Amino acid sequence: MNRRNLFTSALALGAVSLMPNMAEAKKAKKFVEGTFPEGFIWGAATAAYQVEGAWNEDGKGESIWDRFTLAPGKILNGDTGKVACDSYHKYLEDVALLKAMNLKSYRFSTAWTRIQPDGTGPANQKGLDYYSRLTDALLEAGIRPLPTLYHWDLPQELEDRGGWPVRDTAQRFADYADIMARALGDRIENWSLFNESKAFTQIGYWQGAWAPGRKDPLAFFKATHTVNLAHGMGFKAMKAVNPKLKIGSVFDVSPQIASTESEADKAAAVFMDKLSNLWFVQSVLTGAYPEGVLPFDKQNELLGFLPGDNTLMQADLDFIGINYYSRTRVWDAQKPSGVPGLLLPDTEWAFGDHEKTDFGWDIYPQGFYDILKRMQAVTGNRPIEITENGAAYNIGPDATGAIHDAKRIAYYKGHLDALSRAINDGVPVRGYHAWSLMDNFEWAAGYSQRFGLTYVDFANDQKRTIKDSGHWYGEVAKANRTF
Repeated sequence: MNRRNLFTSALALGAVSLMPNMAEAKKAKKFVEGTFPEGFIWGAATAAYQVEGAWNEDGKGESIWDRFTLAPGKILNGDTGKVACDSYHKYLEDVALLKAMNLKSYRFSTAWTRIQPDGTGPANQKGLDYYSRLTDALLEAGIRPLPTLYHWDLPQELEDRGGWPVRDTAQRFADYADIMARALGDRIENWSLFNESKAFTQIGYWQGAWAPGRKDPLAFFKATHTVNLAHGMGFKAMKAVNPKLKIGSVFDVSPQIASTESEADKAAAVFMDKLSNLWFVQSVLTGAYPEGVLPFDKQNELLGFLPGDNTLMQADLDFIGINYYSRTRVWDAQKPSGVPGLLLPDTEWAFGDHEKTDFGWDIYPQGFYDILKRMQAVTGNRPIEITENGAAYNIGPDATGAIHDAKRIAYYKGHLDALSRAINDGVPVRGYHAWSLMDNFEWAAGYSQRFGLTYVDFANDQKRTIKDSGHWYGEVAKANRTF
């Protein structure tokens, strides 16, 4: 870590020896906000459907997002990911961007439908070849590949069979995980199983705003259990191929803040912490769901929980991925959920009159520190990687072609400073990935929200231009500290 030499004070006091106990000296060093440990990993993140394009090339099958984006009114401006950033063809340009920013880790996702077009059966070699080429290019550039197996793009054929609410989907995922470990496990050591299980099950199966667009709370809870089974089964499948692989998963978390000091609102915040922050990570690590969410006498029925499932879903993850964007306000509402015996609080993600991103999301760096301390209490001493953190600011190029996104720089600096405090206070974070390497398809918002460190001109052959924030972030990565 780049820290100040503290022997100066000893010299000022007339010290005659410069042979201190090194452990004590290290402990005595004053923490400097915005500095990071030696060897800290700096990276950036993307996801397959959001950047790859080539939606039906080289044997790729149809995913639920391929289907969902074609439904009228689902995506802003009728946007789709058919072309996106065209990373399928421009992946070498993406690797060059990472290298230009001094980054040493690339978190991407593999598209299940490139590997198994309908979610079952033998692998599509052309799909494996693409990720093999990407992997080799990253390694040649000195960049660590960090693939996520599932970033929301379920094969449509599996959805037609019932999707994530159906238990068999967990076995299909385990088969897919086995294929990937065998194909790329010789070159890729670190893997993530899922991205944001809460988000894609809740918004896809309960709220219906994302693929596959279902509005069924009972299907949601069954989907959460299948996904947790898939965690355990996928973990075990990959370890069986190569026990040296380091396998984690990515969880989206947010501090749940009681709206008032009333006991009812405080209890509602505790409830939402269990449902939003713990439902997946605690269940996967321990094999048991948090108590007090579903009615005890109906939990197994509502989840489809069978004898032995606690062992099936449990996985001693090697590391934990954390995605953080903002905090959540909670107040007691006792509103019907559509699930027998389950009443829900109200929640709000953007509140107050303080500054927000262009997407309307709260800017709250202290929440980053708070949620990391909270998750450390659950995950223990497992290494943590920040797998997503970032902000949408939609400024475009000026007359010279430069993108002066000062607000994004301020956002990153505030959050990285908070992260450095958390690390200094004992949270075992070893790496950080900015969301995102480049502007991309942002789900229901289409191309309207730009999170990238790199500007993508979607009307001009997806031309890439590093923004001011990308240049700043590259200097942070090089110096291992903020400015």
